[in-house]
Amino acid sequence: MPTVTLNKNVFEKLVGKKLPIEKLKERISMLGTDLESIEGNEIQVEIFPNRPDMLSEQGFARAFSSFIGVKTGLKKYKIKKSGHKVIVGKGMEKIRPYTVCAIVRNLKFDDEKIREVIQVQEKLHTTFCRNRKKAAIGIYPLENIKLPIYFKAMNPKEIKFRPLEAKKEMTGLQILSQHPTGRDYGHLVEGLNKFAVFMDSNNEIMSLTPIINSHLTGKVNEKTTDIFIEFSGYDLEYQKIGLNMLAALFSDMGGQVESMEIVYPDKTITTPNLEPTKMKIDVEYVNKKIGLNLKEKEMKTYMERMGLGYEAGKALVPAYRADIMHPVDIAEDIAIAFGFENFEEEIPKVSTIGEEDSFEVFKRRVANILVGLGLIETCSYHLINKDDQTTKMNTKLELVKLSNPTTEEYNTLRQWMTPCLMNVFKHNRQHEYPQKIFDMGVAFKKNKNTETNVEEFTRVGVGISQPNTDYTEIKQILDYLLRMLDVKYEIIEYEHESFISGRVGRAIVKGKKVAVVGEIHPQILSNFDLDMPVAVFELNLTQLFELIREKN
Repeated sequence: MPTVTLNKNVFEKLVGKKLPIEKLKERISMLGTDLESIEGNEIQVEIFPNRPDMLSEQGFARAFSSFIGVKTGLKKYKIKKSGHKVIVGKGMEKIRPYTVCAIVRNLKFDDEKIREVIQVQEKLHTTFCRNRKKAAIGIYPLENIKLPIYFKAMNPKEIKFRPLEAKKEMTGLQILSQHPTGRDYGHLVEGLNKFAVFMDSNNEIMSLTPIINSHLTGKVNEKTTDIFIEFSGYDLEYQKIGLNMLAALFSDMGGQVESMEIVYPDKTITTPNLEPTKMKIDVEYVNKKIGLNLKEKEMKTYMERMGLGYEAGKALVPAYRADIMHPVDIAEDIAIAFGFENFEEEIPKVSTIGEEDSFEVFKRRVANILVGLGLIETCSYHLINKDDQTTKMNTKLELVKLSNPTTEEYNTLRQWMTPCLMNVFKHNRQHEYPQKIFDMGVAFKKNKNTETNVEEFTRVGVGISQPNTDYTEIKQILDYLLRMLDVKYEIIEYEHESFISGRVGRAIVKGKKVAVVGEIHPQILSNFDLDMPVAVFELNLTQLFELIREKN
């Protein structure tokens, strides 16, 4: 978890109330964060990854002030229209397709405020932006920029500007090889023929994103009063939430936030938008989840303690909250506001002899066998992008879709593990080969015979990526795994759109199809921006476990 250092004086001024030191420590810990220390004028606190909006004095104070009952309820922000535009060039789809931007005016920077801004930008880059893989942030002094701004693709050799803290002008390729930040993040643009840049109307390059800003147009100092902010990345909704966090922060810092029109080749959007989203509250559902018997009016009070609003049976969720995606998240906030220290401990009215679940023992045995073969275990999310499972894998599947996804990156439940393996390979292209990995987890498919119309099952995917990997190598791993599990099987001919024809097979155990094994098709590799061959097998552990139990 990220640790932030907060200025205690700034924090208490923003909160609007000064608590005794012991009370302050106790309340911070009960907010759902982990207090490291309070020494002098510094508060060190660990922020849970699901609350990136609290990675600054302003964001943390906003949440804390509501929590202790000083400034409760939904905080409202006013955004003016700037009338200015950011124009997105053609051909950005495969380079860096999205950006969202804003202008903030009337700021008063000093050393302390600059420290705060640098810290929150660094922490957001590390956590919310996943080390700049999912998003990157740029903050620029507006007085050095001529509007409108252009977000475009350029040949690396034609990109020339002086990067932050550099002594001379460099080309795009020189930045990647000679500048420390370029060496740290150069892998994010590896394989691209063109790089994404922000450029103003004077043809001054403002930044090479997601690497570094220009020293001339991208360095905020004490004289700066107006700033331009941009988020860029691969998921539009994700960028919007990130920009909303910064817009709220700078507004709390005393600035006037102004929106901008982002002109794409096929559409125009206006950002930021700090209007809350609405989520229906089911009183019975919330009480069941947290084990209480609260009335709707009481829930309203507790939601306001967490900075939420309430209107006609619906929660008003702040636009900067990235963690509230489902009613269960509202239930969690209500539980935090109620106070974990106020819950009564109960001994379950069940008398049983505890033992480890046999399927968990089986899964651990499978994992240990694979680790013994030198494979590295990865862990991916249950949620994945629809195109990763279908279009990029050249398949047509009836997926379990989310009715209201917060981000397009996670809009379906995964039905198989292989796309997850492909994404791991994609995001680790900068590391040395061979890469040998496995991923074990729950997958989902539609089934009208279940209560929820969704069936869950556990699968393991095993993948190898190296210059000479082939069907034989991956089949040998499957052979060894099933032999160690004392399972006899056969391979039959099989055709699958994601695999090379003639180099893919189906594993059969007791007449049941339990696995697919083969070499990934070159088109699929290209879809995931991979140059190295990949061979995988995917095994249904739930089904295999039942077959083994039948045998015993």
